[in-house]
Amino acid sequence: MLQSLSNNSVQYQADTVLKGRSKGFGWLAMFGPALIAAVAYVDPGNFATNIEAGARYGYTLLWVVLAANLMAMLIQGLSARLGLVTGKNLAEVIRERFPKPVVWFYWIQAELVAIATDLAEFLGAALAFYLLFDIPMVYGALLTGIVTYAALHLQKFGFRIMEVVIGAMIMAIALGFGLELILSQPDTGELLKGLVIPMFPDDYAVYLAAGILGATIMPHVIYLHSALSQNRLKADDENGKRTLAKFYRLDVVFGMALAGLVNMALLALAASTFHRSGHQDVATISESYKLLSPLLGGEMASYIFGFALLLAGLSSSIVGTMSGQVLMQGFVRFTIPIGLRRLITMVPALAVIMMGISEQKALVASQVVLSFGIPFALVPLLWFTANKSIMGSFVNKRWVTAIGVLICSLIIGLNFYVLFYSLF
Repeated sequence: MLQSLSNNSVQYQADTVLKGRSKGFGWLAMFGPALIAAVAYVDPGNFATNIEAGARYGYTLLWVVLAANLMAMLIQGLSARLGLVTGKNLAEVIRERFPKPVVWFYWIQAELVAIATDLAEFLGAALAFYLLFDIPMVYGALLTGIVTYAALHLQKFGFRIMEVVIGAMIMAIALGFGLELILSQPDTGELLKGLVIPMFPDDYAVYLAAGILGATIMPHVIYLHSALSQNRLKADDENGKRTLAKFYRLDVVFGMALAGLVNMALLALAASTFHRSGHQDVATISESYKLLSPLLGGEMASYIFGFALLLAGLSSSIVGTMSGQVLMQGFVRFTIPIGLRRLITMVPALAVIMMGISEQKALVASQVVLSFGIPFALVPLLWFTANKSIMGSFVNKRWVTAIGVLICSLIIGLNFYVLFYSLF
């Protein structure tokens, strides 16, 4: 089993496609990196922002989730292509192209964003352990660290085993929320209206939209995706790289679409369950867990929600640690043992738990922090992928760069609005 998932085995399967000899499922070897990236798009921070958005405003902010996932498809596609074409990840290209003081600044802000990411992941998983098994959250956070550390050791068997494990987790999350959404019987007309009609009912809706954006387009996974594709598979010539690039685009579309459906299902679940029943003030994951059973008519609804939250927290914690290693190695050519890094990044979550800070406020605030980190990753990504000296014939088409600039401008503008809203 493990032999069939080894790096050499996956490369052999890919070669049958690249050299025109594939007669079976060799094309499956091309898929995988985007599933790992997609986990970051369904972490506990998404639970927090989507639940509050659905409970407060019904289906109104579904269009934000849809727009954010369409943006994610473009951004993650560019990241995957940068890694494939250059053989380097985004952090490494920044280190080579930018002045040293700028590189250090980039590393520090990227690590701060990673801390905000870990905060959401640890809080979510710890909360799931508490809700499902009545384990105190401090011990739940420690248990999350242990499980994450153990899972990361699977990487020694090759990249494919991690892709399979993470892919199974995200598919289980999607299945769980699909079932929950069916049980909640959403208003199809209002759901479609929320998807296609952009609007903000009030200023707080804009703040939540920034949180949704930060929870969807995760800065650390922009760096990670380029690392996942940089040396994953080898192509002998440019035609081979073009074939790989085509499959990686499909991989991104599938992975981001799956994450988008999970997020939309979560918001729609909150809208059809809490908003419709008059529980617009439901703003925490804990309240959601407790209310789902009586509102949907069975304890199974709460258990499905709790296990989905646990899988989301554990899987995104694994991916977050992988991203942290990429950031440190890429920017400053330095690595620390995974266990030590996992221990360090647990500290903020443990501090929040012990100080008794509301997990919902911490989760939403962490996602807003993430939205401020997006431009720092996105601007150089656009710059490099539009540079022919770096990308050669794989350079962005002008319309791709134009859309990327528009996305970046919208994000920066939204961040300034949120900053003004928060301060004044």
